[in-house]
Amino acid sequence: MRDLAKEIPDVDQLLALEPEELAAKLLFVLRRRLEQPNVRHINLHNALNEVIGHFGNDAPYPINRADDVKVAISEAWLYLVAQGMIIPAIDGNGVNGFSILSRRAKSFENEAAFAQQKVARLLPREILHHRFADKVWSSFIRGEFDGAVFQAMKAVEVYVREASGLDHSFLGVKLMTEAFKPDGGLLTDPTAEGGERTARMQLFCGAIGSYKNPNSHRDVNMDDPTEAVEIIMLANHLMKIVDARVAS
Repeated sequence: MRDLAKEIPDVDQLLALEPEELAAKLLFVLRRRLEQPNVRHINLHNALNEVIGHFGNDAPYPINRADDVKVAISEAWLYLVAQGMIIPAIDGNGVNGFSILSRRAKSFENEAAFAQQKVARLLPREILHHRFADKVWSSFIRGEFDGAVFQAMKAVEVYVREASGLDHSFLGVKLMTEAFKPDGGLLTDPTAEGGERTARMQLFCGAIGSYKNPNSHRDVNMDDPTEAVEIIMLANHLMKIVDARVAS
């Protein structure tokens, strides 16, 4: 892994990386290694020896940091294993600890594409409501988090309008208020207790007012994928509430 040391010559910088960050660097080093003539396998033990082990004072990283470096590289390596990117060699050497890269590991164009797959795992497409899954997930994996949130909340507004039969003069909070008003709302559950009916109306009004309307009226810069996931899942829950009212 001397190539890894060339990319990250500062040992403190290497140790400051999270396992998945170091894994991105390691993956492309391994890809280049396997592109060399007569190189068919990779091996964690050999990789560790290259940066510390048998090279003594000629090692790329200081010997007194050996254990820390070995742990960091091992964490990154095992992260790639867990993601199905490093797999046992298929020619019989796998049982001896030799590995190859999977098809998925070879599919990433660059480190940015590798990092994006981590973001995509935060929001599994299969759990999203079918009415907005395609648009929301596509925006999210492209890093357009504000767009994904807007699409999710817009879908809630559209679904509430369709389910209630209210016309386009009702928008945003006004639409939610009319559809879920405690007494006589077209999507109100008449069997629920009065306070619950009011709370349900407030839930929809608060969600649309907080997360859909701001995106409609101005640019909203959202750079935290976790926050976007939380809001999208709120929209997902609201869609299921409407499903239940439509089915009742």
